[in-house]
Amino acid sequence: MTTETTSDLARLYGPVASDLPLVANKIRSITDATDFIFLQQMLESALAGTGKLMRPAIALMGGRLGDYDLGKLVPLAASVELLHTATLVHDDVIDEAETRRGQQTPNALFGNAASVMLGDYMFAHAADFIAQTDNPKVVRLFARTLMTLASGELTQDITVFEYSEDVTRYLDRIHGKTASLFGTAAEGGAMAAGASAEVCEAMRLYGIRLGIAFQIVDDILDFTGDPEVMGKPVGSDLHGGTLTLPAILYMQQRSEDNPIRKAFDGIRRKANLDRAIREILDSGVIDESRRTAREFGDQAVDALDALPSGEVRETLTRLVEYVLSRRN
Repeated sequence: MTTETTSDLARLYGPVASDLPLVANKIRSITDATDFIFLQQMLESALAGTGKLMRPAIALMGGRLGDYDLGKLVPLAASVELLHTATLVHDDVIDEAETRRGQQTPNALFGNAASVMLGDYMFAHAADFIAQTDNPKVVRLFARTLMTLASGELTQDITVFEYSEDVTRYLDRIHGKTASLFGTAAEGGAMAAGASAEVCEAMRLYGIRLGIAFQIVDDILDFTGDPEVMGKPVGSDLHGGTLTLPAILYMQQRSEDNPIRKAFDGIRRKANLDRAIREILDSGVIDESRRTAREFGDQAVDALDALPSGEVRETLTRLVEYVLSRRN
């Protein structure tokens, strides 16, 4: 974990904050599992981006709702983060991204072919970690999640520069690409701890809805965030041909003289997309997108009604507000 978040983690993650270093150590242990120096260097580069460990924290909080056995929950939480990080490594290869959060990506440092194998190596370790739960239901849950993540990424890749004003289609895509792993972290933690079926389902719904809110906020920040902090230029998703909620809402308002449609048709692509970004920032779609994120955040909190009152429920509720208030 990064030192900049040490005090914040205790406040943000409450009852599980003190156990997150165990998860971070478990993740770093895969670097020591190989004597191949080149692979060690690649792993150190990829894992340097793990910071707030939000998904592992959610998994541990799910574990607090049952038998809090760190021997099972730490490998599960580490597996969640490794799955997430491995997908980012593969995303950067597909997107030919040279930086992420201001740092050079593994593919920029080591090449695409090596980075694909790095992601595969991390997926394999994630599978090994999840097997340490000794829970076939959890193993099946993670296998299904990996398939969902891959399907979500494929959906995004094959629809690059494909014009669509369908918000439902966008929500389906971010469910597969982002929210499914939040849902699995939450449900998996509760499941591994032997929580009731009702609690496991509540955590699944909480995680999915929180994950959708998280991704919508992320998509807003692609337009409004500080490029230096975000490590990418304003509107980079749109320039890359990926339609997110602010762009879709803007297109719905611009039935005539729509610069995104022109750009996706290949007409003065950069100029039209630059114009669209300016007009998105000057319109009300950013606020409308925030309201949509808030709706999903509220639904996440509603899912917690099935949980017993106490510190875990309070912490999960605070986490929703943290996600909705993100500015980077």
